[in-house]
Amino acid sequence: MCIISFISLISFSISLFIIGLNFLMNEFSIFIEWELITLNSSMISMTMLFDWMSLIFMSFVLLIASLVIFYSKEYMSADANINRFIMLVLMFVLSMMFLIVSPNLISILLGWDGLGLVSYCLVIYFQNVKSYNAGMLTALSNRVGDVAFLISIAWMLNYGSWNYIYYLEFMKNDFSMQIISYLMVLAAMTKSAQIPFSSWLPAAMAAPTPVSALVHSSTLVTAGVYLLIRFNILLTDNLLGKLLLLISGLTMFMAGLGANFEFDLKKIIALSTLSQLGLMMSILSMGFYKLAFFHLLTHALFKALLFMCAGSIIHNMNNFQDIRFMGNLVMSMPLTSSCFNIANLALCGMPFLAGFYSKDMILEITLMSNINILICFLYFVSTGLTVCYSFRLVFYSITGEMNSFTLNVLSDEGWIMLKGMFGLLIMSIIGGSMLNWLIFPTPYMICLPWYFKQLTILVCLIGGLMGYLLSNVNLYFLNKSLLFYNYSMFFGSMWFMPYISTYGVISYPMIYGKLMNKIMDQGWSEYLGGQMLFYMYTKMSQYNQIIQNNNFKIYLLLFLLWVLMFMFLI
Repeated sequence: MCIISFISLISFSISLFIIGLNFLMNEFSIFIEWELITLNSSMISMTMLFDWMSLIFMSFVLLIASLVIFYSKEYMSADANINRFIMLVLMFVLSMMFLIVSPNLISILLGWDGLGLVSYCLVIYFQNVKSYNAGMLTALSNRVGDVAFLISIAWMLNYGSWNYIYYLEFMKNDFSMQIISYLMVLAAMTKSAQIPFSSWLPAAMAAPTPVSALVHSSTLVTAGVYLLIRFNILLTDNLLGKLLLLISGLTMFMAGLGANFEFDLKKIIALSTLSQLGLMMSILSMGFYKLAFFHLLTHALFKALLFMCAGSIIHNMNNFQDIRFMGNLVMSMPLTSSCFNIANLALCGMPFLAGFYSKDMILEITLMSNINILICFLYFVSTGLTVCYSFRLVFYSITGEMNSFTLNVLSDEGWIMLKGMFGLLIMSIIGGSMLNWLIFPTPYMICLPWYFKQLTILVCLIGGLMGYLLSNVNLYFLNKSLLFYNYSMFFGSMWFMPYISTYGVISYPMIYGKLMNKIMDQGWSEYLGGQMLFYMYTKMSQYNQIIQNNNFKIYLLLFLLWVLMFMFLI
């Protein structure tokens, strides 16, 4: 089933990419509407929009999904239910397809909720307590955005149609309809894990590594960014855009800082995804939606490769994910280490790799834009932190000394996994320049002073140097760092967001809900409500039954009572 799925998906991917290029060159799009049901004046229809953006994004999603499924053939070979796993991944991809092609809120909801449901099934796939907790946190965090989505569907009844694409200009100018833009931003923030909904993203690492590669590159977390790319008109020149810019900038900074304190290989890469999502959201809130889409595509390529390499390393390390147990992997796994390093350099923005074209352009346009010093600080420090944790990761895992057990069988002989990785390796090298020439055929003219032009590369070099020096400290300095334990705890735990999410948002409300249910619904409310009525009617019907027995004594007793009452009244 793996091979059939791989061939089918890669064929679809190539076909859609060629059609997407044709649509891009000719500025052509197709809008298909299929009416399902009409309710009063509102028509529920299945709508599809095929333009260059949706077609190219679909081709990238299918390319990554096909390589992930091919990679899973070896990675998940010990799983007795591998076909079930492949089916779940295919359902996940299908849900993403629905979301990409829909310009209609009802049909988007089909893909949106499909992503939420299948992601829960994939996060709990290994069926242990940690997976169940992570799955519940993921599902409940995303449910907040789902509710916002449902409210916006109800609010759009005011228009008589759910085809939001026709109403965007009107929505922006109509005060009563701006509520939809706020709800959409809330929905996108939960799906793309912006502050304060960030804690579910590292928790979702409990899923199998091929799923992480798919989720963190092109499907679940990018759904929020893609939705806002479609709603980009609502974010320009207003308070909502500025608010989103601040939140996404802080998310980018928080994730970059947190990754430098993390020791779990997959969680470091997950926090790097969070940082890049913040970058996409922030440039999108400034109005550069094409640039956000460009970075979305290039990021998908090298992030999927990063996860695949991490999966290969974990697979060889007998399921150890702690980078402190690794080291000197370049000698044992040279091919995997090479792919890992190239993906890392693409993430850092190494010139002429995939990440360079989008990240460099985003930072230069930021410097040219009318923004304050705080946002500028968040952008550049976050970029430096990205290079810092990437070099730290390379130092701990690829170079240095081997810190694992004495007997370790490490090899690069997983040829199926390597073939899957090589496909993305080629795209991580050529993908950025290719997309740059396609999406921006006329180059941007970015006129900046010399020192601003050099600022990006300077920040990257300082970040890399800091990452290496901080990793290569001796034991004396490590002990000195314990003096700042509270700060390390704060920065290393995503500003305490996982604790707030699990205890503040999930645990305590559920405990109080249980108490209220026990005291009110099953307590006083039950005693004075339904149960009391039942008791009273039972007793009354029993008295009625006695009276209806036609017993002379009862009638005599009633007659005497009536006489006594009459006398008393007189």
